[in-house]
Amino acid sequence: MHALVSLLVLDPKLRKLRYLCALLIYAAILVMGSIPGARAEIGQYATGVVLHSLAYAGLTFLVFAGSEGSMRRRALKALLTIALMGAGDELLQSMFPYRGASIGDWLVDCSAATVTSALLWAVLPNTPSTR
Repeated sequence: MHALVSLLVLDPKLRKLRYLCALLIYAAILVMGSIPGARAEIGQYATGVVLHSLAYAGLTFLVFAGSEGSMRRRALKALLTIALMGAGDELLQSMFPYRGASIGDWLVDCSAATVTSALLWAVLPNTPSTR
């Protein structure tokens, strides 16, 4: 099990794939969020805060694990990337009459990125493969 986690999270050979997955998932979030009524349907199962927290924490993990450099650099890159992704998501939502942009949602995205980045920085080993 440890080898599998190490492969998925730390292996430099999969770094670009993890980053690409983050971009693809983000694109899927934008597309699904633009479908009329989709947000209302999923809202029956989870609140906006829960959805934003989980989605952007997952994206943060993928960006962090897909980045190169020191743990500090990876955390900062993940935070900035997620802040931009969250702002892009809210900007896109503002363009649809059935959706609306929310600073609160963007702050939830940034908070999820901050907590996730801090946990990854604290938990993951700072090995030569992550520097």
